[in-house]
Amino acid sequence: MASNFGLKSLVILALTLAVFVQCSLGGITCENLNKDTCAFAVASSGKRCVLEKHVNRSGEEAYVCQTSDIEADKVTDWVESDQCIKACGLDRKSFGISSDSLLECGFTRKLCSIQCYNGCPNIIDLYFNLAAGEGVFLPKLCEAQRGDARREMAEIRSSGFVAPGPVSGVNHVKYRVAPAVAPSSA
Repeated sequence: MASNFGLKSLVILALTLAVFVQCSLGGITCENLNKDTCAFAVASSGKRCVLEKHVNRSGEEAYVCQTSDIEADKVTDWVESDQCIKACGLDRKSFGISSDSLLECGFTRKLCSIQCYNGCPNIIDLYFNLAAGEGVFLPKLCEAQRGDARREMAEIRSSGFVAPGPVSGVNHVKYRVAPAVAPSSA
């Protein structure tokens, strides 16, 4: 009976210690991140981190990571990987959060690439919401982007084929165009 009580005490102590360690370590706090990890990170609160630049009175630039009001869907305690930053065409030194980059064809191409779209859910979540704020459905935008890429590829592949010209001896049809007449005001 005494060993059973000791085992229960040990389990309770272990659980208490685990909760204490988790609370004391916390999770990601945007204000504790440096400029090389801030952009595209998500705090333990679920809020996105933003990198901001402040100029001191002396003219010296200081980079500060702050918690934004933008919440991430289903993502917490996340610092984006360098692989995703590169695959999605992003920059670690991006200031703030903006949908402006969605207007750039090169960025949209990288964002909609298979590596980014299927492998970087945090970034896709962010830009899905930014696009929605502009009235754009990101999956449709990416589908159109991929459609253009397929059409361009088809044009490149078919560029080696030349349609035969007219065969000699064929009578060409000549069309006459009647002049346009202005409507009468009668």
